[in-house]
Amino acid sequence: MRIAVYVLAAFFLLGLAWLIFRVVVRRDYRRHGRLTWPSVLLEVLIFALHANFSYLYIPAEWPALPSLPESPFHRTLGLVIVAAGVTGVVLGMANLGFRRAFGQEVDEPQQSGLYGITRNPQLLMYGLALIGYALLWPSWYALAWLGLYAAIAQIMVLTEEEHLRRVGGETYAGYCERVPRYIPLLAGKKEASE
Repeated sequence: MRIAVYVLAAFFLLGLAWLIFRVVVRRDYRRHGRLTWPSVLLEVLIFALHANFSYLYIPAEWPALPSLPESPFHRTLGLVIVAAGVTGVVLGMANLGFRRAFGQEVDEPQQSGLYGITRNPQLLMYGLALIGYALLWPSWYALAWLGLYAAIAQIMVLTEEEHLRRVGGETYAGYCERVPRYIPLLAGKKEASE
């Protein structure tokens, strides 16, 4: 029964993410050239729902906090990875600026700092934090949770990139040629979808 609830909840969240990013957010970008606050709040809602999705599998009864692994190495490794990921998210947002990070201002692509290494450092760093979290409470559920995040992030990125190609033209196309969408070490010169 637990697996069925988990799978149904995952499909519901994925469908909701698709609806928000590919319909609502896309419409905002086309009509306004930026995101309106309701769209920003819906994007935040999707990621908040995903973050809270972990309560479907971590070993704790609400409202108690789950216990950390007993192994000092395991506990330290997980916490360091979570801290590195959260720090990267904060640095990425600071580098980009709050209004740009939330789609309120869309202009030339940021190409320095973390954005000179990957086009989506905030998503990548948040994914790193989630990997650390999943290391602290490992299970097949945690692995599926990471996969769900990857799918949601990809839906969002495709919507954003569609808009940025329209707005940024050749400048954005050149940026995409130089900087990989996600992981620099695994990227080829150009993604197949571009």
